[in-house]
Amino acid sequence: MESTKTIQLKILNPDHDLVETMQKYAKGMNYVSGVVFRHGKTIAARKLQPMVYSHLRENIGLKSQVSCNIPRQVGGTYKTILELIKIGKSRWQQVTYSPSSMTLSYKRDYTITENSVSITTFSSGRKPYKIQNYAYAKQYFEKPWKFGASKVVRHDDGEYYFHLTVSQEIPDVKITEASTLMGIDVGINYLAVASTTDRKSKFFAGGEIKNLRNTYKKMRARLQSKGTLSAKRVMKRLSGKEKRLMKDVNHCISKTIVEFALENNVSVIGLEDLTGIRDRTQYRVRKKQRYTHSSWAFRQLQTFIEYKAKQAGILVEYVNPEYTSQTCSRCNHISKNNRKGLRFRCGACGFEMNADLNAARNIEHRTRDFRYSVESQGCLSTTHTNEMI
Repeated sequence: MESTKTIQLKILNPDHDLVETMQKYAKGMNYVSGVVFRHGKTIAARKLQPMVYSHLRENIGLKSQVSCNIPRQVGGTYKTILELIKIGKSRWQQVTYSPSSMTLSYKRDYTITENSVSITTFSSGRKPYKIQNYAYAKQYFEKPWKFGASKVVRHDDGEYYFHLTVSQEIPDVKITEASTLMGIDVGINYLAVASTTDRKSKFFAGGEIKNLRNTYKKMRARLQSKGTLSAKRVMKRLSGKEKRLMKDVNHCISKTIVEFALENNVSVIGLEDLTGIRDRTQYRVRKKQRYTHSSWAFRQLQTFIEYKAKQAGILVEYVNPEYTSQTCSRCNHISKNNRKGLRFRCGACGFEMNADLNAARNIEHRTRDFRYSVESQGCLSTTHTNEMI
């Protein structure tokens, strides 16, 4: 299987040629977007490309490879919209692209070294730009890592970054060969709780982060009440700082979780499938807690755990999250009354323990059940990874 990463490298000398190229790219994207929108339904990339290629090349002046990339990218966007329409989360609408992102193909549109990236520009052809590399990133310029389609992105602070995508093939991990598994429950009071098949556990407290985010929330409320341009600028900076904080915390926790798994010879990590979790649970929490609940980066933490585990040769499986917090991990009795805050007490057998640890044990149980079903029925794993750092 393939492990993929995206590394953000700052472009130190962006110029008019780069900005102009991104503007032309956005113009091409918007032209193709209009074609698909007027068509009234999605168009397969292989059919869309011949419909728009000549206009992109002759009227906008884009290079050949870029004119091939754009139909695939726009087609993918509308395919996602169609999937959201099916579940009632979107409507058919024209997508408008800003000149803040541009996808490039390796060798055809860009080449890269540790210190510079050479990009094909609209006016000046292939042109080198200096990049700020980092010690942790230099390992990805060596084998077995390979470069793939990457992006030039203008961040919210106005700086330009090269989002370099790298990948490598790693040995397939078979769940049927697993002996020790681990379930992980993610939450707010405890950012994560891990429990292995042999009942070893680890807690990752979230109280300090929760308090800090509450401080940010109060600061935003005060700034919103002012409503001045200056206040809005400060709010934007706070938002970026808070996101970076959570990302750093999630990176640190996911690293420690994978290290804990390796120490205990864990072969498979089980996580809850949190798809649509905000929609399903937003009205089950008290109104004053909804912001904290809906904005918590649960899925980001899971993604970080997944890609780090994959690199360590550990398989990740997602299981049904229903009733993991209400089910007794000893007797399987299910009741809302079993959980009271951070404590779990089974109404049937009287079993007591930390509620999040009980949930982690249930996740491990379900992962183990999946392992047995694969062995007996030959089912396929549905694990997939993609990560950005």
